[in-house]
Amino acid sequence: MSQSVARVHLRPETLEHFASYVRQAEQAMEPSLHGREPFLWCLNNGPRANQVRSGSVVAQVWSGEGPVPVPKGLIHDWVGAVFTPGATIARTLTLLQDYDHHKLVYKPEVMESKLLRRNGNDFHIYLRLLKKKVITVVLDTEHDVHYSALDALCWSCRSYTTRTAEVENAGKSDEHISSPDEGHGFLWRLYSYWRFQETDAGVFLECRALSLSRDVPRGLGWIVDPIIRKLPRESLIKTLTDTRKALRD
Repeated sequence: MSQSVARVHLRPETLEHFASYVRQAEQAMEPSLHGREPFLWCLNNGPRANQVRSGSVVAQVWSGEGPVPVPKGLIHDWVGAVFTPGATIARTLTLLQDYDHHKLVYKPEVMESKLLRRNGNDFHIYLRLLKKKVITVVLDTEHDVHYSALDALCWSCRSYTTRTAEVENAGKSDEHISSPDEGHGFLWRLYSYWRFQETDAGVFLECRALSLSRDVPRGLGWIVDPIIRKLPRESLIKTLTDTRKALRD
């Protein structure tokens, strides 16, 4: 079935629109990172805060009703939150910064993980990702990750993909890694923005994920649409759920 979906290249104009969207999103985030607006999205709304405190994993599109169309692509902008009773900022940072073990915490979506280098609160990491819905796609990705503290109890983390390459026949003798930014186009870029806030009862974890994918090719919506429209939400919820579970173990 994967042969039915033509391979595509990430176009410069598609990436330019994503970069513009990211710049605007990051500018809008600045006040909440400097104490001029509420730090957490999940606590800025009473019913939503109650849901998270009661143990629900809350996730929704940041604004609008779905992906933002750009030339030859779609921008997916999701935000989610979860509360982990009894957790601490120190334990949360230790878990998340242990990149060599992400393949255990976030399996099966993270097939392999490795810390490539670290300089203080700056990390460069490798993840092999599995995207499976209707068809299966494996991606080799690298990410620049930066952590910063608003204060002792509030931290943020920003992660940018710096390389995304599709892997054919992953784990087999004829495994082949394609050139970056070519393939089925189900994930071109993933920029993640985490917030962590410790309280007397535990830690709130929040993540806003901006991702870029191909658009839906005419006549193949029944294959591609479920992948590129549902996977961002499902991946975000699984990441938050797995993080909470690991902090409880």
